[in-house]
Amino acid sequence: MTTVASPVSAPPATGLPEQSLRMLSAAGFVSNFDRFCIAPMLVLIGTHLGASLSTVVLAASGYYLCYGLMQPVWGVASDRLGRVRVMRFSLAGAAVAAFCSAAAPDAPVLIVARAVAGAFFAASIAASLTYVGDTVPAAVRQRPLSSLMTAFALGTAVATVVAGVVALYVSWRVVFALPGLLALYLVFALRRLDEPEREPVGSLLAPMRDVLRSGWQWYVMAVAALEGAVLLGFLTYIAPALEARGVPTALAGAVSALYGVGSMSAAQWVKRLVGQWGPVRLIVAGGVQMAAAYAVAAVSQSVPALVVTALLLGGGWSFMHSTVQSWATGLSATARATGVAMFGVALYVGSAVASAISAGAAGAHHYGPLFTVAAVLTVPLTVAAAVGRSRYGKQ
Repeated sequence: MTTVASPVSAPPATGLPEQSLRMLSAAGFVSNFDRFCIAPMLVLIGTHLGASLSTVVLAASGYYLCYGLMQPVWGVASDRLGRVRVMRFSLAGAAVAAFCSAAAPDAPVLIVARAVAGAFFAASIAASLTYVGDTVPAAVRQRPLSSLMTAFALGTAVATVVAGVVALYVSWRVVFALPGLLALYLVFALRRLDEPEREPVGSLLAPMRDVLRSGWQWYVMAVAALEGAVLLGFLTYIAPALEARGVPTALAGAVSALYGVGSMSAAQWVKRLVGQWGPVRLIVAGGVQMAAAYAVAAVSQSVPALVVTALLLGGGWSFMHSTVQSWATGLSATARATGVAMFGVALYVGSAVASAISAGAAGAHHYGPLFTVAAVLTVPLTVAAAVGRSRYGKQ
């Protein structure tokens, strides 16, 4: 068991120093920025490298695939080697991959570099969440988790808005280099982050066995898969729905980025409400916002309607996801990182499946029915999350 004394006095309410929370937030921010920055640049990159859009899209697809597949790998490594050590190692690899992406001379090199970047950046968010789970009491854990969610949403929003502008007026290579620089800085900055205490693990696969033996772990993963499908899977179609109506790409992207604004704003409310509202009430509040968001989008795909949709979806994410995420961090003290990683895998798989199933309808511009399906699916998601969390709390 690793024990290191903290040089910074920790707030008694959470047990996590503000400086530590800022570093964890920065690690999650850079991960999300790097993950979402490529979408607004695909056409421009293809033009500069002389490659078709279908070829350049492989750089994004490879990134997402490796990002998802590496979640359990980093989780097991974190449980065995330590949270901070894994974050620093993965960010070092991510920095190298980001710089290779910025210097890529052609599409094949870019595709490989982005896939490697996805594999390394995959460790940051799960490790940050696990660190909070290790160091903050369960009763107040959702407050720092909401702060992390705010940083993650900010990374998404900044990437969506800034990447296109910088790529157009400066260079798309600069966009890839920026997260590389921040990742490199964090490799050294994270030396000041204390390694939290954790339960010793046995064999290499012991953390995975512990996680997969838990019935509640499977239940929470099922909730995460449905949440990924309902929110992340259908969120993708806000910008295309606007572009199908002739809205300029820049404006459509800006409207979609308001999801991050809604998430950041709602996260401040969540932090205040933790301790006043129980987790079930927070989940229901998030579900109501998400259902209302998709109901608005189902009726109209105008700019004002989808502005409301994006903001409400961000709010729903902060209320529901941070609550379910907090639940996931407490399921297995002996294999916390692996459990959080498997939660992430379920979330991304649900998102990918929903996107794949709905791609045909989106291609035919049937966005109204798509958003109607999303609104309907929000109901079983909210019920499953609320009922499960209620029963888990009574154990």
